[in-house]
Amino acid sequence: MVQFLLKLLGARAQPDMKITFWGTRGSIAAPGTDTLIYGGNTTCLEVTTASGRTIVIDAGSGVRQLGDSLLAKGEPLDIYLLMTHIHWDHVMGFPFFGPIFHSTTRITVAGSSRGIEGLRHVFNNKYMDGTWPISFKDLKAHIEHIDHPIQGPLEIDGTEIRSNRLQHPQGGMGFRFTERSGAFVFLTDNELMEKGWVGASFKDFAAFSRDADLLVHDCQYVPEEMDMRHGWGHSDLAAVARLAMEANVKRLMLFHHDPWRKDDQVTAMVERCKEIFDKAGAAVEVDGAREGSTICV
Repeated sequence: MVQFLLKLLGARAQPDMKITFWGTRGSIAAPGTDTLIYGGNTTCLEVTTASGRTIVIDAGSGVRQLGDSLLAKGEPLDIYLLMTHIHWDHVMGFPFFGPIFHSTTRITVAGSSRGIEGLRHVFNNKYMDGTWPISFKDLKAHIEHIDHPIQGPLEIDGTEIRSNRLQHPQGGMGFRFTERSGAFVFLTDNELMEKGWVGASFKDFAAFSRDADLLVHDCQYVPEEMDMRHGWGHSDLAAVARLAMEANVKRLMLFHHDPWRKDDQVTAMVERCKEIFDKAGAAVEVDGAREGSTICV
């Protein structure tokens, strides 16, 4: 009995994986009085693993404030940066990410195979010169790229990260984080389709998200808007709610809020999802991702 209690207490003492939202908006930053609740910065998440490792997802405008938070710790930084893809709203904040100007910073870029290309081209590219006053090679941080988790699962101090292709123009990668405490799936800029690209159909995403404790999914549109937006690489609330139910996830966070969507309209989308779950008798907790909030998994 004593051994059982010690084992139980040890399991409870296992640190949680923490997900902090630094940017939740899609397409372009949308600051202002109409986006105070859910936030106006574009995509950036901070995942703090049970071991204390920092993993950043995407470098949208929200990464600037994350950089300030990391530098405030006053310690050398050794972080992973997982890139979903290189559309502008996911790389635009990188030149303002304070740690890149410090020689004590080490950044390992993973995820999309084009991730490092996108980060370099924010500073300069062969098509247009003069877009930025410094070049990528002038950065003091040590930045390297690895081909994981595309070529296979990436394991970081006991945290397993797997990837899945996104249904999005020019492609992209979604991620699943698994620890002893639970599983977190991040799928943004993803259009849920019955017959998507190879490995990116609705059933593929349902399998990838199966039994996740937290699913954060692109929900830029309402169903009434989809007729004009098919092929843009984003999903509507009805499709996302269906995915959450079929994948049997415990918690759903609507993400990549449309830049024209006001706070009360995002809240209305959350309420519509709740109605879908209530009608189906599905025990799925749902909310809209809020900039500055932290969720433990």
